[in-house]
Amino acid sequence: MPRRSTGKRKPRTTVKSEAPAPVNLGWLGGTVGFYLRTAQEAAFQAFARRANGADARPWRFAVLALIDANPGLTQGELAAAIRRNTSSLTPVLDDLCRQGYVSRQRLESDRRTYALKLTPKGNAARIKLMASAIAHERDIDRTVGADRAQFIRILKSLALALASEASGQREQRKVAAQDSSK
Repeated sequence: MPRRSTGKRKPRTTVKSEAPAPVNLGWLGGTVGFYLRTAQEAAFQAFARRANGADARPWRFAVLALIDANPGLTQGELAAAIRRNTSSLTPVLDDLCRQGYVSRQRLESDRRTYALKLTPKGNAARIKLMASAIAHERDIDRTVGADRAQFIRILKSLALALASEASGQREQRKVAAQDSSK
């Protein structure tokens, strides 16, 4: 049988606060990785707001821009350029092809591989998103300021170092797997 309280209930008081209390980030507050991730998320959201109504997922613009700059690019080459594996890129390309933005054409030299090209509809979407991207970069420049070139060099070297470390670890795992199978 449920217990019943014999005392009177105290009325709940609601405290209205204007802003939530800041969360203590602890160790994360001093890490580069945490701020890279939060800056990336903030940049993606700002780009989407700036594009206002266009299908403005940042990956979409990046894929369209890279295919435009490199007609005939393969899925593997595109994946390497945006640091994604080909399996995670396949649904993105499937979507862009379904929407008529990108066409795939089999390569004569390797029938398993497709060359990617923008369609006129894809180019129109890229142009529309490019205007938003340019304005977005100007917004970022206001924060980064005169240190833009150095900031980009640091980000590139960080990406390269982390990618090299990851590929080295993959190579070590392959060697270890081969050694254990002997």
